[in-house]
Amino acid sequence: MAHSLARCLSLSKCIRPTHTNQYLSLKPFSTSSAFYQRQKRTVTGGSGRRTQSLLEDDSEDLWDQIEEPAEVDDSPSAGHILLQQHRQMLHYMRLIEHEMPKLVAYRKPFVPPSSSTPLVVRSMQYQGERHPAALKRVIVAPVDELPLKGKDAIHKFILLAGPRWSPVPPADAGASGLAEWGNGYIKISCEDFPKSSMNLKWASDTLDKLIEEANNGKDTFADVPIDTRHIMSKIRKAKKGDHRGNQVFKRPSIRDFPKEWLPLPPTFQ
Repeated sequence: MAHSLARCLSLSKCIRPTHTNQYLSLKPFSTSSAFYQRQKRTVTGGSGRRTQSLLEDDSEDLWDQIEEPAEVDDSPSAGHILLQQHRQMLHYMRLIEHEMPKLVAYRKPFVPPSSSTPLVVRSMQYQGERHPAALKRVIVAPVDELPLKGKDAIHKFILLAGPRWSPVPPADAGASGLAEWGNGYIKISCEDFPKSSMNLKWASDTLDKLIEEANNGKDTFADVPIDTRHIMSKIRKAKKGDHRGNQVFKRPSIRDFPKEWLPLPPTFQ
């Protein structure tokens, strides 16, 4: 056994590589410089034995690959998203610069609403985006400006309106904050139909039916009090203290300020 091993070792020393220059003259098939350096170390060894372990060679190749710059010139996904946002912003800026001045041709003077047009129609748009709420139409009108015949008709109308009536104008009704509250406001909305015109027609027809029934003098319901539970419930949920001092049905003013809190005039001091 020992004799065979010694014979193999002596035979390996006699063998010399004859194709070293041929490999060195050829270009490596891989573009990686790390692979070329490893191939050069293997073919130029004189004794045919490895001087480094495979683990050491692999670690050196790994560091060479890390240090090599990446040949990718494209931007990452986050960069593309940022560029898309900039394009969208520039698109709207161009519309503002070039298209909005053309809207001057459609400009109309503001005409305040009169008693003959007491209705305020409210709608929502999402700038071309399809949304179910875009079909909704809301009608708001002050009760004092509706064609009602007398106090009994107003009382009956408020009873028929139910929770759609409120003593104050709704926050999103478009009513002026300086307008008199009077007998309150009525708000009717509809979003059940597939077209906005149909929803507006239903709300308008419902208001006409309420006015017609309120003007019917067969039964005035004068002995029935107005239900204000929905108003008080809404005020309590807001937690602003408006349910105290009858502030729901009466607008607070400077006359409600306590006189004892006012400073004395200079003559009495």
